Amino acid sequence: MNKRLPALSKSGHKELAMSDIASKAGVCKATVSRALNTPERVSEATRNKVLAVVSEMGYTPNKLAAGLRQGKSRNIAIMLPDITNPYFSPVIRSIENVAHRRGYSVILNDTQDNPVLEKTFAGMVKTRQVDGIITNSSRIPFDIDPSLPVEEQLPPLVNASEFTEIDGIPKVGVDNYRIGVEATEHLLRLGHRQIGIIAGPDSINSSRLRETGFRDAMKQAGIPVDGRLLYHGDFSSQSGVEGVHRLMQQRNRPTAIFCFGDLAAIGAMHALRELEYCIPDDVSIISVDGIALGEYCAPPLTTIAQPMEEIGEKIAHILLDLIDGNRPAELLNILPHKLIVRKSTGPVPQP
Repeated sequence: MNKRLPALSKSGHKELAMSDIASKAGVCKATVSRALNTPERVSEATRNKVLAVVSEMGYTPNKLAAGLRQGKSRNIAIMLPDITNPYFSPVIRSIENVAHRRGYSVILNDTQDNPVLEKTFAGMVKTRQVDGIITNSSRIPFDIDPSLPVEEQLPPLVNASEFTEIDGIPKVGVDNYRIGVEATEHLLRLGHRQIGIIAGPDSINSSRLRETGFRDAMKQAGIPVDGRLLYHGDFSSQSGVEGVHRLMQQRNRPTAIFCFGDLAAIGAMHALRELEYCIPDDVSIISVDGIALGEYCAPPLTTIAQPMEEIGEKIAHILLDLIDGNRPAELLNILPHKLIVRKSTGPVPQP
């Protein structure tokens, strides 16, 4: 007896047999099953051929039924601290592309950086709504017993962008300390000595590391850090506006500002124009992230770009491998950043 697929054709005809699809696609029945249920095990050319036949014959795969048979939901969750931040868009798109190729769907959860919401969303694993979780926070939304191996206590989980200090968890991101050093060194090479920062919250690991990099680069150059030129916001454009108003009121106002995120930099540039400062003739601006909007600012924004697409792709593959029972060879995955010099930075103004 032929193995039957769990859905009718769109036209309402009798159920399609696995052998019917296999015969028309010129492959065996096992290949059809793999193409529909575990597509990562099939070459792209074969997968596309099978899916073309499936589409032509009107069959829609029932992922829920297949997932129940396999003990999987075929869903993964991404927990985001702020879904409005455009940094996450290319990361999410890359995750979804990989997930879809490997037969998974993606659920987005905006935690608003709230630990209670993080724990609530994490409960989706216990109820089998998702098979694994990607976190973008230094907090892990599960209780950890330090006397036991971490991997035995957690579901498939990858920590991205903001790293937890808990060992044993796969992490994907950039070297935020080096980003802080290199952004500062770029301004120093242009002759700036009065450099302000518009940082993120002290509680955010990436912000602390970027500030440490900034301080170390200033120390290496023999330049004292003026505490009055340090402003801590929340990475938003509004914090960039507020930071500029605070910094530019100082008697020893900065000739350059290092913003710890592109959104904050865009707000800072807006505030500087409102205060009738020219960029970069009066004040230079450099930031971090490399979101697409930065290229279209006036002037275009100098930034240290994170490889957002590569981060998303790496995260997705590691998580799906964990779900399949395969631990990554490396737990800490640091991807390269890149300084992109545009017109928002220039030489220090001459008196």
